[in-house]
Parts: sequence; C-alpha cells; structure tokens
Amino acid sequence: MTLPAPLTGVVPPVCTPLTPDREVDVPSLIRLVDHLVEGGVHGLFVLGSSSEAAYLTDRHRRLVVETVVAHVGGQLPILAGAIDMTTPRVLDHVRYVTDAGADAVVVTAPFYTRTHPAEISRHYRLIASRSSVPVFAYDLPVSVHTKLSAELVLELAADGVLAGVKDSSGDEGGFRAVVMGARMDPAVSGFSVLTGSELVVDTALAMGADGAVPGLANVDPHGYVRLHRLCREGDWERARAEQERLCALFGMVHVGDRARMGGSSSGLGAFKAALYLRGVIACPVTAEPQVALSAGEVERVGKFLAATGLL
Repeated sequence: MTLPAPLTGVVPPVCTPLTPDREVDVPSLIRLVDHLVEGGVHGLFVLGSSSEAAYLTDRHRRLVVETVVAHVGGQLPILAGAIDMTTPRVLDHVRYVTDAGADAVVVTAPFYTRTHPAEISRHYRLIASRSSVPVFAYDLPVSVHTKLSAELVLELAADGVLAGVKDSSGDEGGFRAVVMGARMDPAVSGFSVLTGSELVVDTALAMGADGAVPGLANVDPHGYVRLHRLCREGDWERARAEQERLCALFGMVHVGDRARMGGSSSGLGAFKAALYLRGVIACPVTAEPQVALSAGEVERVGKFLAATGLL
C-alpha cells in the first residue's frame, strides 16, 4: 500500500512468538497481529528490537515478514527492519523484505565498525537509492553505539533520503530539535517523527511528534491507541492519566532478576509472558541466549496486568 506521509499514530514493534524449540510460531504470530489490528493500531513494525530481530536467522526474519504481509498486507502500513552491521548486509535484508511486500524499511546506523557521520550519511543514501520503498532511520544508540544527530536526520530528510525516524535514543532535546526542524522546514514536509518510548508518548505528541512505536503496545494496543486519540483531541488531563496507567504497566519489564539476566531477557520476557497470560501467544519463550523468566517472575507479570485492568 502507499505509505501515508507523514505516517502517524501507534505502530507497535511486533513481538516474534517462538515455539519451545525456537522456531517462529506462525499461528501465534497471526493471533498477535489480529490482537494489534483489533486494538486499532495504525501500522505494524516487524523485525525491530521488540521483535528480537538481532536473534533471528535470516530464514526466520523472512518468514516473519512473509507471514504478516500475507495476513494483513494492504490493510495498514507494514514497516520491516533491515538491521545489520554494514551497508551490503542491510541491502540484502532490504531486498527480501520488499520482495515480501513490506511498505517501508527501518534501518539503524552501521555498527561493529567505528563510523564517521559522513559514512553514516553515505550508508543511508546508498540504501535509499537502492530501495523501492521509503526508508526510516532507527535512532538506537544503546545498541549501535552511534547517536544520529538532529542535523544529520534533517539533512537526509530534506534531501528525500529518509521518510521518517523512529527515535529510541532517550535524548528528548535532540528529539525536539527534529520535531521542530520537520515542522519549520518546507523541504521536510511529510517527514514522520515517531517516538520509540513507552513512557513519554503524551509528551512526545505534545511536542508535535507524529506517532509512537512502543513495545508495550504489543500487550495493550487499546491503551496506546486511546492515549494517541486523547492527545489528538487535546484532552491532556485524561491523556496524562492513561499515560500514567501505561507507565505502571511498563513496570513489568523489571521483574527479571538482574543478577542472572540482562535487560533484554527481562523486558522482552515480560512482554511475551504478558501476551501468553492474555491468551494471545502459545509460548512465552525468548530467543537464545536470553534467560527465561522464572515461574515466580511470570506470576509477577500477571500482577501488573491485573493491576492495570488487563487480566
């Protein structure tokens, strides 16, 4: 489908349900997509961080895109991560996700190697020149160890290289600079600025952001869609209350014992445990080598769901 310019609303980064032997659980993935669509989301982002894209083989990545496009392609925009270390590898991903029918690709800065801003610019320009669909930047310094500057993002937007940015940097000042630049420069008309935060969506929308890509929307899509609607209606008091309810729900990402697991195991494990407890997916397993939540930790996830009206 033709991608709206700018893309707006709630675009969840779709979790990837797995079977106990770590294959993609296609029936659960379809149920999850139906759960999100029924929740009123405005698009889907597959193969992002919440999708565990870094842990999936190329075969698994391809299966995820093909499954989601076959199930809901044409109903709402589908963005696909084309995330890898260097430009040639990213271009490989771009080819298969666009062949599968993705409406846009989402790309980080190069990583592993040390890169100069000029090389990051060249990376995006090469990808855009060879992609048949719009390219979104994914600003994720915690994982790729490079922060995309507002100046670079706006320059690439003005040159027609980037269609938008998903900002998961946590740099609110830099985020605001992108929002302001996109609003004030006619050359950047149609550029989509999306926050990757779960916790400050109301603030981002008040700044002028176009939408949000929150991982927690897998668990509660209705809540984030409701929050987006309240913000667009200017009902900031009710929006703040909804955001604070979602902040309380987000506390589930801390249930994992950090003495034996990392933040990814705890956070993604909590999202999957919540989806399992809500009956959306069949198994809460995460990809290797992540550590599984214990039975007691899963029970704590259930308490967060119950406290916020979801169980």
